[in-house]
Amino acid sequence: MEINGIAHIVLTVIRFEICSVFYTKVLSYMGLKEVFRGKDNLYYVGGKTAVAISRCHEPYKNDLFIQNRIGLHHLCFRAKLREDIDNFYSYLKSIDAKIIQPPQDGPWAPGYYSVLFECPDGIRLELNHIPGTGILEKGKEFNPSTDYC
Repeated sequence: MEINGIAHIVLTVIRFEICSVFYTKVLSYMGLKEVFRGKDNLYYVGGKTAVAISRCHEPYKNDLFIQNRIGLHHLCFRAKLREDIDNFYSYLKSIDAKIIQPPQDGPWAPGYYSVLFECPDGIRLELNHIPGTGILEKGKEFNPSTDYC
């Protein structure tokens, strides 16, 4: 079997009204299209990817996202062009997004270039570009201890 990507990711947020505005701006800018909007959920689809934003349940409304806790560490989207990263960074600044790391090269794959930012609830997000096939080059074995992406 060979999978065809990730069908969808669901991010649960505390401040749904604030976060839904943020994710609408960010996901739309990335070319994802809104296919559902309800009282407690948003659903966007594009590039063989779907992202849902969901309101957290009442008992968890005072919890905070902690990146190194069990569960999601961060979500990284892949851009087709290196210049998309710089353009997206400018867009993030224009909407006053919290930037964690401005565009820079990374050691995880040849040509790795990314920007790291957070949603209003502190969920860490990244947009990266890796030219060609990145670490999945033909004939090269993937080593999870050194080839993390």
